[in-house]
Amino acid sequence: MTLTRLALNNISASAFRSWVIFLCVLVVAGFSLTITVITRGAESSLELASRRLGADIIVVPQGTEAAMEGALLMGLPTRIWMPRDIVTQVAAIPGVEVASPQMYLSTLSGASCCSVDEMFLLAYEPETDFTIQPWLISTIGRGLNLGEVVGGTYVFTPEGENIFIYGYIVTLIANLEPTGSGLDQSMFMTFDSAYDVARISYSRAEEPLEIPPDSVSAAMVRLSPGADLDQVADAITRAVPGVTAVKSPDLFLSYRQQTGSLLRGITLVMALTWVMAIVAVGLVFSIALNERRREIGMLRALGATRSFVLRSLLAEAGALGLLGALVGIPVALLGTFLFRNLLMSSLEVLFLFPSVTSILVLFIVGLVLAVATVTLAAFIPAYRVSRLDPATAMRD
Repeated sequence: MTLTRLALNNISASAFRSWVIFLCVLVVAGFSLTITVITRGAESSLELASRRLGADIIVVPQGTEAAMEGALLMGLPTRIWMPRDIVTQVAAIPGVEVASPQMYLSTLSGASCCSVDEMFLLAYEPETDFTIQPWLISTIGRGLNLGEVVGGTYVFTPEGENIFIYGYIVTLIANLEPTGSGLDQSMFMTFDSAYDVARISYSRAEEPLEIPPDSVSAAMVRLSPGADLDQVADAITRAVPGVTAVKSPDLFLSYRQQTGSLLRGITLVMALTWVMAIVAVGLVFSIALNERRREIGMLRALGATRSFVLRSLLAEAGALGLLGALVGIPVALLGTFLFRNLLMSSLEVLFLFPSVTSILVLFIVGLVLAVATVTLAAFIPAYRVSRLDPATAMRD
């Protein structure tokens, strides 16, 4: 009888024990993969969101840092305004190469052109912008005309319909790559389009879009080559009263801290779950093998070596681990993908679902870890039983 066939026969002969181990591996592998996807996805989301903004420093009115983070990360409604001449003052600071204004206009609920509940409207100045404008030039060869917009990955044009913003028809030109943040549910337009929407909204919308005159929400700052980030940020704070200069490493800092604490707690739970799974599987195997001492003794009496018995028992454990992971990991991936919005809202954590390549890597690593975990848990009881004298084992 071959090693594989013997292991499979033992699995089918001990249905209850096999089901217990299979379910343990299924739950632990699935839970671990879900936590890994969320953890890595949250890190990728923050990195991509920061890269999309492309600013070394973001200047906002003092005390509005959290509101700015909520708007950019979650698309939350916010009203942030500061005098436009602040942008000019910031641009004059030594070490500042470009200071580009942005306006956070509003958050629309239930928009038919967005596949999520809310859509965030954001306006930029094409002449100074160094994030959206260069991407447009490289993608479609030009900037946006009046009434044209760029959308995040969740923004689309409804089939057979137009996109209405405050009663104003806009044309979706392109979609940005996903970031897993509120930028995915954002719509970007030029200042000229924003002012035109505001003008039309007074006669066509139930509630007009109000833009305070000569005001902006934030200034995106790119530093000159070689400029010191800390020194420039301090210079902005000293020279321009009433504003906060948020440095790129500190961008979304409160969110990073909140997310980090939550994920560290979940990771600790995951580690404890792995330990408990190892103990449970080892206990089940120990009980099962104690009941099979006579069977194993007979196998030894028929000429099976200690090494063969040990390898057959470990193969049995590895097969159960592999089967549990083969079911648990795909179910966890599917569940995480289908319910990612619910997970994000429940955990208050934004995360970007991994690419196909990353999924394959996680799948393979998950299989290896599951097999290794069950094999490790079963090794001590399997080793002890395999070392028994055949006569002693059959007599017991």
